[in-house]
Amino acid sequence: MRLKDSPGFKLALALFTLYIIWGSTYYFIRVGVGAWPPLMMAGVRFFLAGALLLTVLLLKGDRLPTLRQTVNAGAIGILLLAIGNGLVTVAEHMQVPSGIAAVVVATVPLFTVAFGSLWGIRATGLEWLGIAIGLAGIILLNTSGNLTEHPLGAMLLIVGSISWAFGSIWGSKLQLPQGLMAGAMEMLVAGTVLLCASRISGERLVRMPDMAGILAVGYLILFGSIIAISAYMFLLKHARPALATSYAYVNPVVAVLLGMGFAGERLTGTEWTALGIIILAVMIVMVGKSITAGRHSAGNLEPVVKTRRDSGKPAG
Repeated sequence: MRLKDSPGFKLALALFTLYIIWGSTYYFIRVGVGAWPPLMMAGVRFFLAGALLLTVLLLKGDRLPTLRQTVNAGAIGILLLAIGNGLVTVAEHMQVPSGIAAVVVATVPLFTVAFGSLWGIRATGLEWLGIAIGLAGIILLNTSGNLTEHPLGAMLLIVGSISWAFGSIWGSKLQLPQGLMAGAMEMLVAGTVLLCASRISGERLVRMPDMAGILAVGYLILFGSIIAISAYMFLLKHARPALATSYAYVNPVVAVLLGMGFAGERLTGTEWTALGIIILAVMIVMVGKSITAGRHSAGNLEPVVKTRRDSGKPAG
């Protein structure tokens, strides 16, 4: 068996893809908003990514979803992408460092556990401990220089994270299109909403984006929105949920290092401490989820099936 055909190699490649690509999207958003209005850039990104993915799926023979599935996917797309990712883009346009944005968004799994209780999904004591530690990290992060200098940007990041978490839980209860078709419809609707919001808010291009801005959007479309989603769907089918969602505490580290290496961003000692606390909190929550899933699968003959909503993917 050739190396590239082995299951272990495919798993490692998918994990590497999520760790690096989703972690790098925050840096490329920063590059992009230097040349594009933020809502316009996010709208172009998701509309084109959704259109490309839909075209590929239709050429492969996939069927269009039903009207109900499309409406549900559109609603989730608005919560996750238009609001969740759109507000991240606006916050970075307000000069919130890309690494700090990634650290705030890393709290999405914590909010996801909290919202799960609205649908009767009981959290373990370990998960609630993770939430408490994570909230302490958020408070500490908001006392630091970067976020205190951009209070509106900080608020937008938190609102975006909350919207993504709520959409993640709600989406797991809705009838959605199968497989990647769900992602395609979500991106198409979110892109349309963002472009409308850009028009209503009066955004306009004062000049054509430079090559760096165009390449940044191209990277976000192809790698951040299509390839990474495909890798994530592969992991959900072939890896344990705890492994598939491990990107949640790797992405902020990647984003911080890229921001420091290529954008000249710097974190204070307080921010490094907050980063460590938030990553620890997310790891605790993931362990709690893994224990719960293990108990359920041990008590049932049917395997526990996770959808991509269960993890609450960060909004990169």
